[in-house]
Amino acid sequence: MAILLDENTKLVVQGITGREGSFHAGRNLDYGTKVVAGVVPGKGGQKALDDRVSVFDTVQEAVDVTGANAALTIVPPRFAADAILESSAAGCGLVVCITEGIPVREMMMVADHLRGDDTVLVGPNCPGLISPGKANVGIIPTEICAPGPVGLVSRSGTLTYQIVNELTVRGIGQSTCIGIGGDPIIGTEFIDVLRRFEDDPATELVVMIGEIGGDAEERAAEFIAAEMSKPVVAYIAGFSAPPGKRMGHAGAIVTGSSGTAAAKKEALEAKGVKVGTTPTEVAELVQEVTGRG
Repeated sequence: MAILLDENTKLVVQGITGREGSFHAGRNLDYGTKVVAGVVPGKGGQKALDDRVSVFDTVQEAVDVTGANAALTIVPPRFAADAILESSAAGCGLVVCITEGIPVREMMMVADHLRGDDTVLVGPNCPGLISPGKANVGIIPTEICAPGPVGLVSRSGTLTYQIVNELTVRGIGQSTCIGIGGDPIIGTEFIDVLRRFEDDPATELVVMIGEIGGDAEERAAEFIAAEMSKPVVAYIAGFSAPPGKRMGHAGAIVTGSSGTAAAKKEALEAKGVKVGTTPTEVAELVQEVTGRG
C-alpha cells in the first residue's frame, strides 16, 4: 500500500505546456503515473506531451471528462493560489503545488479557504510525492527510489533525495516519500503525514526530515509519543545556522532561542525518536531498527 498516491491516481497538470510543466509532467507520465489531462486557459482542445495528453481550459472540464482526482500545480507564483483553489473546487482530493515564491498573504487566504475541506494540499514550494512502483507526482527523481516499507516525510527537497538514495543503495525501499515544503504556510504538516503512515499497514518505519525554524518538529515529537506505535528516525538540518539569518526555505530561520536544530533534536530524542546527525547515519539507524539491507 501507500498513502495519498497510488496506481489509481488520475492526475491533471496545471501549466502542462510550460517548460517546467511539460518536463516534469512528462517524467511523471513516463514513470507510469496516470497523467490524464492538462490545464492551460486558452489552450483547450490542444494536445501536450507528444500528443499523449489532452489540454483543457479549466480543471473542472478536465475532471468532468477524464475523472481526474489529483492535481499538480506548476504555474507562476502570481497564478498559483487561484490554481490551488480551482483544483480544490473541481473536486481534486489531492493538490500538489510545486510553485515557490507565492506571497505569504495569498497562502494564508488559501489555507483559510481549505480549512475544513477534504482537499489535501501538499506544498507549496515542495518536490511533491512518490509511491515507488505506483506513481510520482512532482519532481522527486524516480531513479533513486524503490518500493519498500519505509515512509518518508521532509521539509527539504534535496535532503529528501539524499536520504532516499542512502536508503535505496542499502536495499531499503520506501512506501511513500513526501516533501511537504518549507514555506511558513503549507498545506500539509508533519503530523498529518505521520498519522497517515501510522495507519498504513505497508509502512513499518518513518523517516522525518526537519529543519530549523518554527515548532513543527517539536509538535511532531509530542504526536509521535502519544499516537504512534511505529518507530520514527529523524534528521534535523541546520546545526550551524546563525540566528536571525534565513537558511534555505522561508520557514528556516531561527529567532532568538526558538527553533534551533539542537532544541529540535533534544525534543525528539526526549520522546524516544532516534536522530541521525548526517544523512548516512539516518540510513544506518533505519537499517539497524528494521534489520533490513
